Amino acid sequence: MALPGVVLLLAFQYVPLLGNVIAFKDYLPFVGIGDSPWVGFDNFRIILDGDPRFLNALTNTLLITLVQVVLVFPIPIALALALNSFVSERIKRLVQSVLYLPHFLSWVIVVAVFQQFLGGAGMINNFLRSQGGDTFSIIGNPDAFIPLITAQVVWKDSGWATILFLAVLSRVSTELYEASSVDGAGRWRQMWHVTLPALRPIIVLLLILKLGDALSVGFEQIILQQPAVGLQASEVLDTYVYNNGIVDQNWSQAAAVGLVKGLVAVVLVWGANKVAHLFGEDGLYRS
Repeated sequence: MALPGVVLLLAFQYVPLLGNVIAFKDYLPFVGIGDSPWVGFDNFRIILDGDPRFLNALTNTLLITLVQVVLVFPIPIALALALNSFVSERIKRLVQSVLYLPHFLSWVIVVAVFQQFLGGAGMINNFLRSQGGDTFSIIGNPDAFIPLITAQVVWKDSGWATILFLAVLSRVSTELYEASSVDGAGRWRQMWHVTLPALRPIIVLLLILKLGDALSVGFEQIILQQPAVGLQASEVLDTYVYNNGIVDQNWSQAAAVGLVKGLVAVVLVWGANKVAHLFGEDGLYRS
């Protein structure tokens, strides 16, 4: 039963890694990988020499990652804690279903929904015009781009991530809460001494995985909205690889940037896992 998944993983994740060899070549599509001349590390000069487009993409990537780790990551935890406090299981299941439904929508639909609500001709601005009020510009506004994509991520994926935390909380013994209540612990003390310690392993695990994905901040979501705000505000490493490699046909330079991005992700996961071990957590793996 696992064989189809293994085959897909090998075919679309591991076999393409062999193509990273073009980062060390002057790749010419009509010649092929094998006959393209070797250039060593020349393609990596775009990183070492501080190409302005690359630096802009790197800056935007790090800024978006910082915002999403600080603001987006805690939201599913808060939602799980709130849902776990509901007395009625029926209400809990209803709210949970409503929250994770957006996860199954494609980014094309999510972006279209936000445009219909927040665009210049969207529902909210049309209502403000009908009332004689001032309109506002969010869609297509470079200054509002990061808050916009952050809001989209929260709406689309926070409910789905909440499931992981709720699954952990469902395994916490009610006897722990009863014992802490007998000892005089209120709701907040129970959350601090019982609930959060139960969530700590999964929080550490997800943080490590988030760091491994730190330099990938949603290619499809951003590329769909890039024409409206421009490259200066929206270019990230993934879109830079696409625009520089596919659109501008600088295949080897784009492969070099993608290779470095992958290596940095490996180092971040390894380092975060070591830090987790220092704090007594299992992390992603035990070495």
